[in-house]
Parts: sequence; C-alpha cells; structure tokens
Amino acid sequence: MTIVAGHQRPPTISVNRGALALVATLIARADALGIAVSTGAAGETLVDCGAAVTGSLEAGRLMTEICLGGLGSVAISTDSALPAYPFSLTVQTGNPVLACLGSQYAGWMLTSGEGENAYFSMGSGPARALAGKEELYADIAYADTGDSAVLVLETGSPPPEDLVRRIAADCQVAPEHLTILYAPTQSLAGTVQIIGRVVEVAMHKAHVLHFDLTRIVSGLGSAPLAPPHPDFVTAMGRTNDAVIYGGRVLLHVTGPAAEAKALAEALPSRSSKDFGRPFADIFRQYEGDFYKIDGSLFSPAEVAVVALETGETFRAGGVDAALVAASFG
Repeated sequence: MTIVAGHQRPPTISVNRGALALVATLIARADALGIAVSTGAAGETLVDCGAAVTGSLEAGRLMTEICLGGLGSVAISTDSALPAYPFSLTVQTGNPVLACLGSQYAGWMLTSGEGENAYFSMGSGPARALAGKEELYADIAYADTGDSAVLVLETGSPPPEDLVRRIAADCQVAPEHLTILYAPTQSLAGTVQIIGRVVEVAMHKAHVLHFDLTRIVSGLGSAPLAPPHPDFVTAMGRTNDAVIYGGRVLLHVTGPAAEAKALAEALPSRSSKDFGRPFADIFRQYEGDFYKIDGSLFSPAEVAVVALETGETFRAGGVDAALVAASFG
C-alpha cells in the first residue's frame, strides 16, 4: 500500500498475476486432478481439464478460482437448501467487480475459420482484461498489464494456431506466455466452473440494471452441484438451472437502503418472462438460438442484499426445488 498526499492508494490489482499461482498449482497436480498439460503449436501452454481426459471436480474448483483472477475462493460443500441435491458450490469474493466482471465473465468472442473448419468459443478469465476488447472494461474502468495471460474456455477442443497467435497479440504477450485452460460443459470440471458463475451472473445483471457497481463491496453465492450429462444441451441446461432455480447470492452494498432494496427485488431470475421451465426446454423452444432467450433469466434464484448504511437485509426470489429436480433428474 502506498500513501500519496496523506491518502492511502491501493496497489494496482492484476487478475492475470493473481491467477498465476493457481495455474501453477493446477499444473503441478495434473496427474492427481486427471488433467493433461501440453504445449500448443504456437508455444502456448494448453491445460485440458475435461475434454480428452476425465478431469475432476477439484480441477473445476481451481479452474473457477483462476477464472476469478485469484480474487475469490471456491468451495465444494454440503447445503440444506435442496435435500435431494445436498452438495453445492460456494463462491466468495471481496472484490466482485474485478473478480466477476473484470475476469470471470465470458465476454470475449473468439472465432476462426468458416464452415466445417470454423472454431468458436467465448473467452473468460484474466486474459480478457489484457485484451480489453469489451465495452464492459470502460464501464468498470479497468485494464490489466503484464507479460503473462491466462484464458479459460468452455469447449471440447483448444483453439487453432492462428487464433492462439491472435489472442496472444491482443493480450500483448508472447504465445509461450499464454496459458489456455479448457473443458466442455459435459465434463466434471466444466460443470463446476459454469455453476461457479453464480455471483458473476448477479453482478452482470446489476450492471445491466445500471446499479453503481462501485457500491457492491462483497459477493457470496452458492448453487447446487449439477450432475454432468453427455448430451451438450442437457448438460448446459443443468448447469444453468443450478443457478437460475437453485442459486442463492448475498451482496453487501453501500449507499441508500432504498436502492439496495430495489436491487434485491430486480435481481432474481423469476423477473424473466422465460422463467418457469428447465433451461434445456427453453433453449429448444428458441431453436438453439441462445440470444433469443430473455437475458434477465440469467441470474440467481434467490438474492439478499445487505445495505451497510443501515444494516438492513432485503430479500427476493426463492429456490425452486421442483424445477431443479426436473432438470437434474
């Protein structure tokens, strides 16, 4: 901490530097975690957490903490909210804006090739903050710097060499200083890292609602651990339903209590017109067009917002055990 003109100024936070120790731990434990580490054609480090390997829940837990840029903790534990599905994922961060929006959010569209050779994935994790391709970074006034980048992909295959080189160039790092972690939705690790976005979806919705994000000082969330499924749409449905119908989030905010109350009432997923059916059914209704789904659906089932100014807690929404059961089977 440095002191300038009588005031304390926090050191610059780097989500990429913050993730490096976690990446090193993941790689050092590769055999125990059931993952595979290799060097790609451009010299990048590839970490397969569940595509050609089985992976593990622990690999997914570490993957989620890496996605948060080292600014959050993730735990797999028991939860009494859904007795039929007693195991849950809990995410906590004291810097929810940078951890969730500055790092974890899957907002970087990555494409290469056309037709049968086309490659597509949404990039998440710390590397996004180096590339700065999204308008979101102007909104949160954040940019990262450094000579190493860490990217997380929800996919069953790593990106081709041309795209890797483009990613590295956008991040202004050498390809050999780029680490790419990937796991498909259907895998153990993929399941964990998607459900681990339970706080992130609340933060993203708060941003859409134009709530002053600088006032959200802490985020805590939990969601049931969904069983993986070999079918992509079913697996995607289960991971989304874990959050939409089973996720619970607690936010601590500064400022007027009335605005904390309004935020709590607006955040839960039940405010969406598409609320009320398993996500896979909704996805099929829109013929697989993800972007036709009402965006307000992507939020936790239950939200509590604590107004630090008054100590009041405002609650809205609720866990829907029946819909979680319909999705999980």
